[in-house]
Amino acid sequence: MDLKITVFQQLVSIITSAHQLHYEMTKDMPMQGLTPLQYEIMEFLSVEQPITLSQISECKGISMPNTSREIKKLTELGLCEKIEDATDRRKQHIRLSAQGEARMAEAFAFMRSRFMDRIEGVADDELSEVSRSIERLQATIFRTTS
Repeated sequence: MDLKITVFQQLVSIITSAHQLHYEMTKDMPMQGLTPLQYEIMEFLSVEQPITLSQISECKGISMPNTSREIKKLTELGLCEKIEDATDRRKQHIRLSAQGEARMAEAFAFMRSRFMDRIEGVADDELSEVSRSIERLQATIFRTTS
């Protein structure tokens, strides 16, 4: 089988496994009044901000009107804020507020605890190899830097 097809199939498997792991790490997490979609938007913002409404819409696969409505709700809750683009006043960027950052720090602490349980007993050399593999994926397949 062609190597590129093999890598594609492995990637699909990783994506599926990552979704399952994310579910397990967030299951029963206190949402403090947020809907799952609002939490997902905040999680996206915590990793990639500031971003535009269209970037949120595209990433989450929701319409622009629904994205605007959810951002409005999150803004009213004091969890995110809109900032004007310095070069184009018609454009707005969205970022987490200080309160939103604090809420996501709590969420990530919850997830980190679940993750630490999951990797209990994994040797440091194996974790180093996993870390290098993730870095390689980010640089080649995901094309991000960290």
